[in-house]
Amino acid sequence: MKKIVLIPALSLAAFMVACNSSETSNTSTDSSGMNNSNDTATVVRNDSSTAMNTDTGMNMNNNNNADFLTEAAGGGMMEVQLGQLAKTHAASKAVKDFGAMMVRDHSNANAQLKSVAAKKNVTLPAALPDKLQKHVTDLTAKNGEEFDKDYISMMVDDHQDDIKLFEKCAKNDKEDADVKAFAAKTLPTLYKHLDAAKAIKDKQK
Repeated sequence: MKKIVLIPALSLAAFMVACNSSETSNTSTDSSGMNNSNDTATVVRNDSSTAMNTDTGMNMNNNNNADFLTEAAGGGMMEVQLGQLAKTHAASKAVKDFGAMMVRDHSNANAQLKSVAAKKNVTLPAALPDKLQKHVTDLTAKNGEEFDKDYISMMVDDHQDDIKLFEKCAKNDKEDADVKAFAAKTLPTLYKHLDAAKAIKDKQK
């Protein structure tokens, strides 16, 4: 009789242990599932944040804008240096006056350019590139009428190139709005310089 009573008791105990194990397993699975879901959500949010930062970085450091600003800065610095050189090396008053106009107008344009570049996180060159420095070096060795002819001839060619560069930027829909506005605002001054240089060159013939 004692054996018969013990068997059902043992069976009941085993059943209760199995139930408790099942509940513990389910709880662990649910908890694990929630953690996995949270981890996934965290990854998605981080990826989204990274993508947004990447996009912002691309917009702030657009290569086209940086190339234009850098090239324009070099040209502007050269115009100022050559204009200053004309004060002491030129023979005619017309060339001296033209040089003074270059210093005044391009100094103003350079200041505006620096402001735009700062907003776009573009670092401008502190010195002339070798190609432009060569023009300054060559003209420094000349004086009088020789300087006048070579300087004005160069100003015609240089301003024609500048106008092409600025027109391309001003008309490009993909350019940054601030950069386009600077290019468009500067173009009338470049046209004026080209006309003045051509007028002097025609009288030199």
